[in-house]
Amino acid sequence: MLGGAQDRLNAIVEINAGAGGTESQDWAQMLYRMYRRYCERKGWEVEEGDFQPGEEAGLKNVSFIARGDHAYGWLKAEVGVHRLVRISPFDSNARRHTSFASVFVYPEVNEDIEVDINPADVRIDTFRASGAGGQKVNKTDSAIRMTHLPTGIVVSMQNERSQHKNRDMAWKVLKSRIYEMELRKQQAERDKIEAGKSDISFGSQIRNYVLAPYRMVKDVRTGVESGNTDAVLDGELDPFITAYLLGVRRKDRPGSDAEA
Repeated sequence: MLGGAQDRLNAIVEINAGAGGTESQDWAQMLYRMYRRYCERKGWEVEEGDFQPGEEAGLKNVSFIARGDHAYGWLKAEVGVHRLVRISPFDSNARRHTSFASVFVYPEVNEDIEVDINPADVRIDTFRASGAGGQKVNKTDSAIRMTHLPTGIVVSMQNERSQHKNRDMAWKVLKSRIYEMELRKQQAERDKIEAGKSDISFGSQIRNYVLAPYRMVKDVRTGVESGNTDAVLDGELDPFITAYLLGVRRKDRPGSDAEA
């Protein structure tokens, strides 16, 4: 189940809010908490990389590194779009809303893996990190943005007050993303032969979290479901992840608009 060449590596996780403003940004924050709790259950260390807060609540995007036993092997099962249905706490009329957020997972490149990046292909910009204001305002241009020109990959880091630390972490994430992109290209070539693997394509909706009018979390890919939504959102993800990694697939899987 965890025999892939990269499965033993640490994982870099990115969560991005979908369209929908505050609703989706709050959902992205809920997912971030869910994965942090999952990492705690596994005994893994979590290091936050970049955090972009939402305008009113939640977050626009966040990245973090999960360091622990086969972290990438487990978390790679979470790549895709996560869909939430609930009574909105931001709607005075208490209407039901649907929100989306995407999750991407990359293996952290370690010293055993060589990724050759030409420094001339990377544009590095510095800017002032955003903060909570007051004494916490960062008065120096410590934040780093790296753009890999050949691929268009952009990595931003502003968690540390030190520009040097942000630069080091940005390089690490950039290398990992380029490495993962090459792995994806190789996987795509293999998937042309194995059409049955089309359901693991990146960006596809993988799970529905319904909190109203009933409570149910259901994986679109495997059919695994749980009525204990509070436990799932508190990091109880192993039943979903294990089933997916073991190759369980729904034979009657509908289209992308599947309901939980």
